Amino acid sequence: MTQLAETYACVPTAERGRGILISGSPKSNTILYTNGRSVIILNLDNPLDVSVYAEHAYPATVARFSPNGEWIASADVSGAVRIWGTRNEFVLKKEFKVLSGRIDDLQWSPDGMRIVACGEGKGKSFVRAFMDHSNFANCVRFSPDGSKFITVSSDKKGIIYDGKSAEKIGELSSEDGHKGSIYAVSWSPDGKQVLTVSADKSAKIWDISEDGNGKVKKTLTSPGSGGVEDMLVGCLWQNDHLVTVSLAGTISLFSATDLDKAPVLLSGHMKNVTSLVVLKNDPKVIVSCSYDGLIIKWIQGVGYSGRLQRKDNSQIKCLAAVEEEIVTSGFDNKIWRVPVHGDQCGDADSVDIGTQPKDLSLALLSPEIALVSTDSGVVILHGTKVVSTVNLGFTVTASAIAPDGMEAIIGGQDGKLHIYSITGDILKEEAVLEKHRGAVSVIRYSPDVSMFASGDLNREVVVWDRVSREVKLKNMLYHTARVNCLAWSPDSRMVATGSLDTCVIIYEVDKPASSRLTIKGAHLGGVYGLAFTDQYTVVSSGEDACVRVWRLTPQS
Repeated sequence: MTQLAETYACVPTAERGRGILISGSPKSNTILYTNGRSVIILNLDNPLDVSVYAEHAYPATVARFSPNGEWIASADVSGAVRIWGTRNEFVLKKEFKVLSGRIDDLQWSPDGMRIVACGEGKGKSFVRAFMDHSNFANCVRFSPDGSKFITVSSDKKGIIYDGKSAEKIGELSSEDGHKGSIYAVSWSPDGKQVLTVSADKSAKIWDISEDGNGKVKKTLTSPGSGGVEDMLVGCLWQNDHLVTVSLAGTISLFSATDLDKAPVLLSGHMKNVTSLVVLKNDPKVIVSCSYDGLIIKWIQGVGYSGRLQRKDNSQIKCLAAVEEEIVTSGFDNKIWRVPVHGDQCGDADSVDIGTQPKDLSLALLSPEIALVSTDSGVVILHGTKVVSTVNLGFTVTASAIAPDGMEAIIGGQDGKLHIYSITGDILKEEAVLEKHRGAVSVIRYSPDVSMFASGDLNREVVVWDRVSREVKLKNMLYHTARVNCLAWSPDSRMVATGSLDTCVIIYEVDKPASSRLTIKGAHLGGVYGLAFTDQYTVVSSGEDACVRVWRLTPQS
């Protein structure tokens, strides 16, 4: 059996000129936000307790709990609204096509019987227009008792209206006010205060007087680089939690009862996570990278542990790590070696190999040696020095180098595995193995180096005996789409595979492939990274921008 133990959630995403919509449960400290086609359900009391709803066919824009907390309404850019349950695998109750274009926001009626939505496209017209702002109105929120509502704008103002007559009754004071556009606002549960966030990178708590005017009580700031990505574009007052969200997706959790307490920071990836590794010297530390070049460090049982800031933020395709160094390859024809000191990256060295890398592996016993595959061959590196560039005469699709750096296995477009011995800068072909019926997509040596495993684009995985070069485990044909990644358990007894079909499959090498364990729907859009942290714990990543930790139940 497998059990989802932890999820390191993707973060909210904002489009240019728009804020981030987050909402809370009326019954708990659970919040909702969107990323891509997913709706993220995150428990503020335990940020590793995350669920993902992934049934929208188009990018989701907003999600809100019903007043009784039993249902969630979510909408997307196509104008569709889906109503689904918070239990029983998110059973769908109803789907509506509300607008012909994007839905920007929605809200339930107090009795939970109706939903109002706004956005782009044809729909019923408004009853009244308010022209009190001199720039874009970014957010409108009613107070909990409905007696007032507030609007905030890019003109740096907040205006408060009577909830019944819609007459203007007050404003947020300009004294100590925001210096930039105000993107979002949220009322306190008692309706006596509001929380605002702004492009000036600050959040402010305002006391709202009986006459409807607001005065700053406290200005909140979160640690950051001071760049544009630190602009605050979303907020929520959820019971004792004050939640703010930056343009980069970083979530800051402040305590409403202790405003001087440093915030808890939650962050993650915005884009699909293309690679992940577990540090051999500390298996509880997980490093993942996403397509946009972001590298994040996680600690199992803790979650987010910081971003590894590089001076060069180029996109990353492949990632490897040994002890205090990470090695990356991307789309700029370069291989980067980056020393890591805690949460900081040191000065990186790079080498341009003259063509785009397709795969990257390190000789773990001599990590200065790296094997990089390209379309037509391989490049052997020692540090950032090119030792050898070899044209192999066939289209290369995957590669792996043995821990001692003395052997390489190269997979081809034709499905063949070519085994080479390495002596200095010379590769000598020793054998060619033919079993795959599709292009080889991934190759990995077992930790004890007695075996290796390979996967292909035709959904098959094969485990090979390294000495005899015979198939050790066959009929591993249980994926329904291409195999993207695989990983070995530390004792070399199990192989985990990840596929475009969204599943992770775990095989025991000494048992028939039919006795496999399957994790269905591990990642929306496909699984792209896998690693074991110990014998019974698997970490996966995928196109849904999440990282997940799975516990395997030991078999008796």
